[in-house]
Amino acid sequence: MTDDPGASARAARGGTLGLRLALAFLMVALAAVALLAGLTAAFAAADVSTLASQQRTELTAGFAVAAGAVWGQDNTWDSSDLSSVLDGAARTGAAVQIRDQAGHVVASSADFTAAKGPQSSLPIVVRGQRVGTAVARFTGSGLNAADRSLQTALLRAIAGAAGLAALLALFTGLAVARRITRPIARLITVTRAMAAGDRAARAGEIRAAGELRELAAAFDQMAGTLDRQEQIRRNLVADIAHELRTPIAILQAGHEALLDGVAEPTPAELGSLRDEVLRLARMVGDLQTLAAADAAALNLSRRDCDLADLAATGADSLGRRFEAAGITLDRQLSPVPVSADPHWLHQVITNLLTNALKFTPAGGHVTISTARDGAEAVLRVTDTGAGIPAGDLPRIFDRFWRGQQAAQISGSGIGLAIAAELAQAHAGRLTASSQPGHGTQMTLTLPRS
Repeated sequence: MTDDPGASARAARGGTLGLRLALAFLMVALAAVALLAGLTAAFAAADVSTLASQQRTELTAGFAVAAGAVWGQDNTWDSSDLSSVLDGAARTGAAVQIRDQAGHVVASSADFTAAKGPQSSLPIVVRGQRVGTAVARFTGSGLNAADRSLQTALLRAIAGAAGLAALLALFTGLAVARRITRPIARLITVTRAMAAGDRAARAGEIRAAGELRELAAAFDQMAGTLDRQEQIRRNLVADIAHELRTPIAILQAGHEALLDGVAEPTPAELGSLRDEVLRLARMVGDLQTLAAADAAALNLSRRDCDLADLAATGADSLGRRFEAAGITLDRQLSPVPVSADPHWLHQVITNLLTNALKFTPAGGHVTISTARDGAEAVLRVTDTGAGIPAGDLPRIFDRFWRGQQAAQISGSGIGLAIAAELAQAHAGRLTASSQPGHGTQMTLTLPRS
C-alpha cells in the first residue's frame, strides 16, 4: 500500500481546524477587549482630566481669595505681604503670580516662568471690586503628578484586565475547539475506514452539539444503507447466476444432444428449448423494466386520469391468468381523479396484482379497490394468501430480495421494488400490511388531481 501525499496534506490541513477555531475565539475576544479597553481608557482619561481641571480651578480660586484678603488689609498692593500665598502655592506644587488691575506683576513664585504645566487664571475680587488677577501654573509635582499617576494606574489596570481576558479566551477557545473537532475527527476516521473497505465502521453515539450528533447519525444511516445496497448487489449477482445457470445448462445440453444425434429435433424438444429462451428473455425484460423505473421520475408524462379506470384496465389484462389459477378477482372501484402517467401507473397496478396472484392459492380471493381519502387517492390490492412473515415485511420493497416463501416461486424479486420506485416518482407511497395466514394488503397512495 503506497502513501498518498494528497491525503497527508489534507490530514495536515484538517489537523489545524482546532487551532484555527481557537485563534478565531482569541481574535474575537481580543477585538472585544481592545474596543472595551480603548473606550474605558478614553472615558477614564477624560474624567480624570476634567476632575484635575476642576481642582486646578478651585486652587486658583483659593489663591485669589487669599490674595484678596491681603489686599483688603490696606486697600493697596504696595504694602501687601503675599508671601503666605506664594508659600501655600508651593506646597500644592503650583507657581503663582499676582497681578494688579493694570496687569503689573505684584508678586510671583520664583519658578513661575520655568513652570510649563497647565495654567489657570481668575480675577481677585474684594467687596465686589476687581483689584487684580491670580495666575497659577501647575508643575510636575502635586496635582499634576497625582493626575498622571491616576491615569497610569488606570491604564495598567485596563491592560492587565485585557491580558487576563485574552488568556482566558485562549484557553476557552482551545477547550471549545477540541470539543467541536473531536467528533469531526471521529467521523474522519470512520470515513477513512469505510474507504479502506471496512463496511462495519460506524461513528456511533457521540457527545457533541445537536448538529454534529445529527451528522453522525446520518452518516451511520448512510453507511447502513450502503451496506444493505452492497449486500443486495451481491445477492443480485448470486441470484442472476443461479437463475441463468439452469436455462443455460438446459439449452447447452439440448443443443449438444441435437448436434450429436442423441435426440431428434421433435416439436416437443424444440418447444422445451424455446421455453428456456423465453425464461431468459423474461429475466432480461425484468432488468430492463427496473432500469426504466429508476429513470421514470425524469420521464413521466402526467395527465389527468381516473385511478378506477386504470385499475380496471390492469385487472382486465390479467383476468385470464386469474381464471386459469382458480382465483377470484373482485373489483370495488370508485372514480378517483389523479394526475399521473397512465403507462407507468398501469405497470404499478399489474405488478401488485401479479404479486397477489403468485402468493394466493387456488380457490382464494384477490380484491382490488379504489377510494378517496381526503386529498389523497388510495388503491388497495388485498389477497387471501399465506401472508408475509413479520421479519420479511420491512424488506419486501428491496431490489432482488426474496423472502422464504418466495424461494420456491419463479421471479426475479423486483416487481414490488419497481412498484415502489414508480409510486415515489408520482409523489406517492406504497405500503404493505400482512398477518401470516390471513393474507396481505398492498396500499398505493397518490395525490388527487
